[in-house]
Amino acid sequence: MEERFEEEAAAWAAWVRRDVYPHYAPAFFDLVPPPGRATLDVGCGEGRVTRDLTARGHSTVGVDLSPTLVRMAAEADPGGDYRVAHASELPFDDGAFDLVVAYNVLMDVDALGAAVAEAGRVLARGGRLCACVTHPLNDARAFEGRVHSYLESQPFEIAEERDGARMTFRGWTHSFEDYSRALESAGLVIEAVREPPGGPEQDDRWRRVPMFLMLRALKPRT
Repeated sequence: MEERFEEEAAAWAAWVRRDVYPHYAPAFFDLVPPPGRATLDVGCGEGRVTRDLTARGHSTVGVDLSPTLVRMAAEADPGGDYRVAHASELPFDDGAFDLVVAYNVLMDVDALGAAVAEAGRVLARGGRLCACVTHPLNDARAFEGRVHSYLESQPFEIAEERDGARMTFRGWTHSFEDYSRALESAGLVIEAVREPPGGPEQDDRWRRVPMFLMLRALKPRT
């Protein structure tokens, strides 16, 4: 399923110019610690989060499974460091980074536990993982009247349209416990959780039910 992002690369690049990232990014960056030695942006896509991290003083490497998106990221930021890599097989040494960022990525990988474990591996002791995912409450709403349980992960495929742009999102539904267990298994401890509300320009639903779940997790020093 992850390989489909290469097929959707052009659609994604058009979509991000119209999506809600500008509204939610400030809440996410409030969770991000100050710049340290090195920051890894996993699933960097066309590079918008990587560029924002760099603008905030981070020494950042961006990786993505899609060669087309990596090329777009490099074209938008010629001085940046962007590489093709799988979230579950990161080409970096143990402890190479003191911050790993995964913005709207973990619900899209086929192996959540493996991806979080790799993030934990490349984190130095005392480092942090900052992640944003589609809020599990949104997944729970889809199970109304169905046999499938919110407590069981399942693949999803949703086609969306905004201002003439179309994008097909594919990934996996996960419960909050799924994310928590993945962090536990990777030896990471949740430090902070945020559920930012939608803005006045969004549908009323997003002001009552959070669109995203954001968290920061620590890799303890001992």
